[in-house]
This record gives sequence, C-alpha cells and structure tokens, in this order.
Amino acid sequence: MSPGSEVHTIAPTVAAITLGMTPQQVLPARLGRNAAFDRAGNIFIAVLAGLVGWAFSQRAVFYLVPFFAVLTTLAVLSIPAHAIDHDRARGFVHSSATDHEHAARWRVLLERRPLLVLMAANALFHFANAPMLPLLGQKLALAHPGVETAFISACIITAQVVTIPTALLVGWKANSWGRKSLLLIGFGALPVRAALFTVSDNEVWLVSLQVLDGVAAGTLDALIPLVLADVMRGTGRYNAARGVLGTVQGIAGSLSNAAAGFLVVSTGYSATFLALSTVGVVAWLVLLAAMPETGRSAGARKTALATPG
Repeated sequence: MSPGSEVHTIAPTVAAITLGMTPQQVLPARLGRNAAFDRAGNIFIAVLAGLVGWAFSQRAVFYLVPFFAVLTTLAVLSIPAHAIDHDRARGFVHSSATDHEHAARWRVLLERRPLLVLMAANALFHFANAPMLPLLGQKLALAHPGVETAFISACIITAQVVTIPTALLVGWKANSWGRKSLLLIGFGALPVRAALFTVSDNEVWLVSLQVLDGVAAGTLDALIPLVLADVMRGTGRYNAARGVLGTVQGIAGSLSNAAAGFLVVSTGYSATFLALSTVGVVAWLVLLAAMPETGRSAGARKTALATPG
C-alpha cells in the first residue's frame, strides 16, 4: 500500500465529486466501488504496459500516459455540471443560498475531536506502512538474489487483487457493521503483517502476507473519505480536512522511511519489522480508545461529533 503523489491530488478530488453526486445513505457503497475500480485500473494498466513493452518497446509504454490522460479528461467532461451538488461536495447537509455564509471557521479542523483522532491514527498507520514494501523487497533480495523483482511484482499484484473485493465488501457493509469496526480491521491488518514478516524468509510466505496489505488498503481506501464525510458533515470544510489529513499522512510516510533505514542498519530487519508493528498497534489502540462510531443515527452522530465550545 504505497500511495503516490496522485493519491494526494486526484483521490481527494474524486471523493469530493462523489460526495456531491451521491446521497448520504448510499455513499459507502459508491466509495467502495470507487476504490475497487481504482485498484482494478492499476492492475489493468500494469498488464497493458507489460504487453506493450513486450510487443513493441519500452519507449512505447510512455505513450500510454498521454493516451489515458485524454481518456480520463473525456470521462471527467462527460459528467454534467448540474449533477454535482457543490455545497454537499464541501460537506454541507443542504443546498441553499445561505449555506455559503455559514461554513464553519477554520478552527473546526483543530476542535473537532474525531478528526484529530483520525489524523493521528492515520499518520501512525502510514508511518508504519510506508517503508514496509521497500524493506520487504530488500529482504527478498537478500534471501533470493536474482529473482527479487519477480517476487516484488507478485507482492504488489497480490495486494492489489485482494484490495478490490475488500473495498466492495467495506462499501456494502459500512452502514450495517459500522465504520469503526471496519476501520479496526483495516488498521489491525498492518501490525499483524509486519510481525509475521519476521517469521520466515520463504518467498511464498512473504508474498502470501501481502493479502493483509490488500485488506488494509481496501478498507482504508473506502473508509477514510467516508468517515471524513461523517465527521465534517455540515461544516463546509470536508475538502480542507481531506487536504490536512493527506498532508499529515505524507509527512509521516516520508519520515518513516528515514527512521526505518536507520533501524535496519542498526538493529536488522526483524527488529525493524517489530518496531513498525508496534507503531501499527499504537495506531489501532488510538482508534479503539478515542474514535467514535461516525455512522450512527443523526442524533447520536451529532452528539459524538460535537465541536467543543
């Protein structure tokens, strides 16, 4: 689960458009489908790039970028402007001429406790998760020199494939099972995976553990924009909250690579994986102890998400 720079630009925009086009009750299913299509697209383009490179040349692969950029632009332009409720896309409950004058003050980003809890847990999660695949690649290279590239490809494909049904299931069950329980499942997959990496250097074992990465990725891909929509509903600051969350996530992920590199050099791979697992456990405990269930009835949600003062 290694998000690139596009995750911090396109994904929030798509989430906001989805929020503006989708009624609250069916939003979980729509976000789950979004995440599933996203990962399916990753698999499709990886296979297509491989086929184009094999059939023509490696240079030909780069022509796929402008080709699919044009297709993406056409897809976006096909969305009727009137189909998007821009007030709802910002986190307002209703559309009216006065909604624009009642957006919450910017300090709501610091005062809304569930948002702070989610940001802290998400930062810890990505601090633990970001170096995981690079470290796994190094571990495979040491244990199986010469074939590590094939194994890393298998790791990525395994996670991507598992992400698709996971995201669909999360979108389907988010209303009935609750957001918090599903978040705990997604967050819990990370420390288990990191700890199990220390058990064996067997390539089948290590690749198989990427199933847990797919569970975590599929769960968070579908739930993070959904929980944010719950938390920021009625404030008009949904997109600002998504931007802050993405910024904190990016900082945590960047710092973790340096920290993990230092730990590997000084303590070895097993100790580093266990340290990352511990950080993942802390993220899980933060959610368990401090995050409310945001998918409740309207009255209970208002109490749970109330801003102090």
